[in-house]
Amino acid sequence: MPGSIDGWKDKILFTPGPLTTSRTVKQAMLRDLGSRDQEFIGVVRDIRARLVALAGAAPGEYEAILIQGSGTFAIEAVLTTTVPRDGKVLIVINGAYGRRMVTICEVAGVDHVALEFPENTPCDPAAIEQALADDDAITHVAVVHCETTTGIMNPVADIGARVHAAGRVYFVDAMSCFGAVPTSVAECHIDYLVSSANKCIEGVPGFGFAIAKHDPFMKTEGYARNLSLDLYAQWRGLEGNGQFRFTPPTHALLAFHQALVELEEEGGVEARGARYRANYETLVAGMRAMGFVEYLPQDLQGYIITSFRYPGDPNFSFEEFYSRLNDRDFVIYPGKVSGADCFRIGNIGRIFQADVRALLAAIREIAQEMGFMA
Repeated sequence: MPGSIDGWKDKILFTPGPLTTSRTVKQAMLRDLGSRDQEFIGVVRDIRARLVALAGAAPGEYEAILIQGSGTFAIEAVLTTTVPRDGKVLIVINGAYGRRMVTICEVAGVDHVALEFPENTPCDPAAIEQALADDDAITHVAVVHCETTTGIMNPVADIGARVHAAGRVYFVDAMSCFGAVPTSVAECHIDYLVSSANKCIEGVPGFGFAIAKHDPFMKTEGYARNLSLDLYAQWRGLEGNGQFRFTPPTHALLAFHQALVELEEEGGVEARGARYRANYETLVAGMRAMGFVEYLPQDLQGYIITSFRYPGDPNFSFEEFYSRLNDRDFVIYPGKVSGADCFRIGNIGRIFQADVRALLAAIREIAQEMGFMA
């Protein structure tokens, strides 16, 4: 098995999530607590308070609402239960996850319009501002912070300033970067930020969460187009008796609480981001040395996940490359770019530079075995 700081026996996940987690996060799940247990209710209360603080917000100014399911459930909760029936969402797209928000709105019957940019180009705040000026019917704007289709980072602060000036509600999908990229919801004028338990906070899958600005959120009662994802009803239950409306993912929540404690012990968002950036820099330097080329130019890349183009050598097969890495206990991700053949390597989770160097050594060996040159 590859060596690592924590001495894992599992495969190392170089993916955008689920991620490799610490032994102590896993151990936190070795307890059974009832959903009405006062200890469990206290854990949930502390999680919610820590999330608001992690978003750079003051208590009472923003609310943290937990929702069962994957991160996409939380995104769907915001889009389908906080937009009024006469509302209209401008969905800003430069990758697959922006397009997924369009699909959510289409299925739920939420009025929307798409503003699309190339996958290798950040969303343009000026174009968004113009779209708002041209269409008075738009009430909400939705954008992805780190679009893991490519790893590109979108300028959410600049976009937020323009959305706020235009008097619209601002929704940010921060799924893959919240907890490792410093983001103040108040300074960025974000009304709703969504992320998931199993991303940069390094918990396990089971729930997502929305961090909602109190005042606009309080106006959304009755907006829901469905029952189980009703964000306002979920908040009301958590505020009323501390309980979820439906069965909570108790073990995942215990693991997440431990992960939040470990994030604080590591030094918070800045320290975790520094570790991930070091992983990224080690990865990119090693891949370039072998001849691999990133899909994005360096000035547009974030440090969350990196897309690499397929080598042009006919001996390269991604399926075989992936399988050989998997046999060595390294898991990477296939590409999602629509116009180029790529694969992706994540830099996040409980991984360190030693793990990245071990991955690079395995890639070098496999390239020799398969007889391809990058």
